[in-house]
Amino acid sequence: MVTIMSPSHTPRTPPAPPASPSRTGRPRSVEAHAAILDATRAALVELGWSKLTMGDVASRAGVAKTTLYRRWANRSELVVDAVAVLFDELRLPDRGSLTADVEGVVLQFAALLDRPETRTALMAVVAESTRDEALRERIRSSIVDRQKRLVLVGRERAQARGELPYEDDPAQAARNADMIFDVIAGAVVHRALVSAEPVDAQWARSFSLLLVGGLTTTPGTPPSPRASTGPA
Repeated sequence: MVTIMSPSHTPRTPPAPPASPSRTGRPRSVEAHAAILDATRAALVELGWSKLTMGDVASRAGVAKTTLYRRWANRSELVVDAVAVLFDELRLPDRGSLTADVEGVVLQFAALLDRPETRTALMAVVAESTRDEALRERIRSSIVDRQKRLVLVGRERAQARGELPYEDDPAQAARNADMIFDVIAGAVVHRALVSAEPVDAQWARSFSLLLVGGLTTTPGTPPSPRASTGPA
């Protein structure tokens, strides 16, 4: 027997299954990228540069080795990017004066260089870059150029305080910024990694006074108001 249903008794469409909750947090690709860089730094500390391999990093990060090679051509590029993340942690808090700002970033930089993974990686990739122009360019773009922002922030802040004059020539301003970065980075890297001397608060203070005041200012003596008006 066939049952005829009236329009008022049409079957209801079954409810759709509840949507699965959307995933929170970072996308998988971002998580994998961070895990790879973390694993690279851990391998550097444990194994050193000579024994570090792409396969070991992939195993530590829980990804396929092909995942690494899709993003980095070799271990040098991978290590540069792993260290660049650490340099991006550098900040320039406003400490009230140009001298104090320089002193603060010097101490931050020295603390970063004191980390085993930074020290091992930086010395290794710099040595490798002497024979690899592409690697040298990657170091420049991934680490050096990105950190020059600190010089620009410090200069703008000092100009707003009246400690430094505003510059009319953009090209000269850029050259001055490059020189200041080279002086600060070069001095700290040489003392910490080449001379293996401490970059402590006293050294950072003396260096900052000398940089801001110039060679005519005796380290340890606050510069005169006119001494901090040189190009930055």
